[in-house]
Amino acid sequence: GVALGSCLEVCVGSIQMLPVKETIMVWGVLSMRMWESSIEFLQCPRCGSALEIEALHLDDGIAEGIMQCTGCALQFPVVEGIPILWDDPAEYLSCRRVLGGRLYRLASTPRLKEFLKTCMSGNTKPGPDRTQHEDRWAGIYQRSRNSEFYSVLKKRLESIQSSGCALEHGCSIGIMTSHLAESCDVVLGVDRSFGALLHARQNRRHNLDYVAADSLSTAFCKKFDLVLALNMLDIVEPLDLLGHISEQISCGSVVISDPYDFDRTSPPDQQIDAVRMRAELEKLGFVISPDTGEPSYIPWHLRISKRVTMQYMADLIIGNRLPGVDIPDNIKQQ
Repeated sequence: GVALGSCLEVCVGSIQMLPVKETIMVWGVLSMRMWESSIEFLQCPRCGSALEIEALHLDDGIAEGIMQCTGCALQFPVVEGIPILWDDPAEYLSCRRVLGGRLYRLASTPRLKEFLKTCMSGNTKPGPDRTQHEDRWAGIYQRSRNSEFYSVLKKRLESIQSSGCALEHGCSIGIMTSHLAESCDVVLGVDRSFGALLHARQNRRHNLDYVAADSLSTAFCKKFDLVLALNMLDIVEPLDLLGHISEQISCGSVVISDPYDFDRTSPPDQQIDAVRMRAELEKLGFVISPDTGEPSYIPWHLRISKRVTMQYMADLIIGNRLPGVDIPDNIKQQ
């Protein structure tokens, strides 16, 4: 680490590339220390190496910056305090060109503006723009945040002891991450939608942070005590997600919910239902909580618009991996 005097000197002067563990102390001096509790969990999603960060603007933490992998040298932008840890940042923004323009306008430093501009022009074969689709769903979740589903889930989570470190996949606007931050030491939310994460970050806490990334990426380098994945099997293959979550927990709990019957534009390759979900979790070394042993039917209302509401019946499963339980060889920590 660096001495306190050095921290102050670095913060008031030009910020240089610093190893992550040194950077933590720098931000702890002048900020709410959001990064002290989260940046140590992050790694390069492409090669798994440690990250260095160049801070470009400080405002209660790192408002703008550029992360660089110490292995493959891939760089990732940090905009409005949210890192975009995509294994190809240019591909991420090329499929979200409207978002890229917004991020360019949000950026306050020439260095970040130039980086974003390079990313947006780096992919010559951009895919369909996902910005409007992701913004639409962020709005739907905003209108649906008072759904009975979340009240039931919060009540069920009381059966899980306060956790040290928690992660929510597909956190969207942060309804549950904000709740978890009341009892957990560190909470991270990950979602593909940068726009949704901007909504989530409005409820700022010193122990809560968000990352724009794919839930199946290797953007996190440490284990978690609690992992949530709620109603997201319409965008990720179920068995892939279960295996990935299993790798993120050595000892702790997983909370999964889903209706299993989303109207997907393309059918999933991996079919799953309430019974198989529980069986697959048990194969991965989790013990299903007795009160979620049977399929449940929790109302989950989505307000699409003022006149249109979609209602699903979500199943909720809580699985626990206890100390001393044998973990399958394929998911043991390397």
